[in-house]
Amino acid sequence: MEQQVNTAEALENIQKLVANIERVIRGKSDMIRFILTAMISKGHILLEDNPGTGKTVMAKTLAKSISSAPGSHDGGVLFHRIQFTPDLLPMDLIGSHIFDEKNKEFIFKKGPLFTNILLADEINRASPKVQSALLECMAENQITIGDVTHRLNDMFFTIATQNPIEMEGTYPLPTAQLDRFSLKIIFGYVDEVTELEIYKDYLGINHNLEHTEQVLSMAEILHLQDVAEQVFVDEEIIVAVRNIVLNTRKHPDITLGASTRSGITFLKCLKAFALVNSRDYVTEEDVQKLTTPVLHHRLIFRNKEAGKHALDNILKAELDRLHKVRKG
Repeated sequence: MEQQVNTAEALENIQKLVANIERVIRGKSDMIRFILTAMISKGHILLEDNPGTGKTVMAKTLAKSISSAPGSHDGGVLFHRIQFTPDLLPMDLIGSHIFDEKNKEFIFKKGPLFTNILLADEINRASPKVQSALLECMAENQITIGDVTHRLNDMFFTIATQNPIEMEGTYPLPTAQLDRFSLKIIFGYVDEVTELEIYKDYLGINHNLEHTEQVLSMAEILHLQDVAEQVFVDEEIIVAVRNIVLNTRKHPDITLGASTRSGITFLKCLKAFALVNSRDYVTEEDVQKLTTPVLHHRLIFRNKEAGKHALDNILKAELDRLHKVRKG
């Protein structure tokens, strides 16, 4: 009975968070739910989009919607935005040791990675060496400098962006770095009707951003992550995830398939996505909606054209199998 109460409370909290963000981010309900899925699955998300589509505002609104402690009104959890550029250095993210004249010793000054919500803007404009500085903190929630390991906050969520158009001066993200992102989505523009509404009410939207209500605490977000782990997944859904992952390794148009870790991430995202969509169980439709956002960026295809259809064909075959199993 206690578990049912916890689940009901979690579903209500998610709806409060979605509704609060939508006061600022208009016409992006699906994208908001994908972003919350990444956060609640204890993962990170990569947004591929054009400038001016609302990614920074989205990250700020999310951070402002979450208080650092229950009942507090402190402006939200820690939020840092890093503009990635070719001359960025790892110490610009991690921090560095500075000499304390008073105590005559070196002390560590933390960098912007020590935060709750990180916006890594245009991440592929920095060198691979800088990008690698994110690997440990995204995978293990810690940063090691020399012989000292610094734990990050229990809530550490990265929203990274990359620009699909301006390709000059960019560095391809290493496979290991891409694998740290639970999902990759295209944020995109809003539809024509919503864009007109934004033009008519941009002052009101700015006001809502400046006065964003804190609807959940960090502790409640961490609780949502725990509840998501308990979402029910039917064994046939688990088999479907296994089959999809295995078939990415066998498909002739895919030269690098998904790893076992990818499959585990897939399951975590399915559970979180179900919770974000007001359910305590995973459905076939969840598998259909998440396969591409979770797996596509982890795969290497024989060529760009092959990449358009290979994963879709694998997914279709598995959904057909599930349909036959369900019918008996």
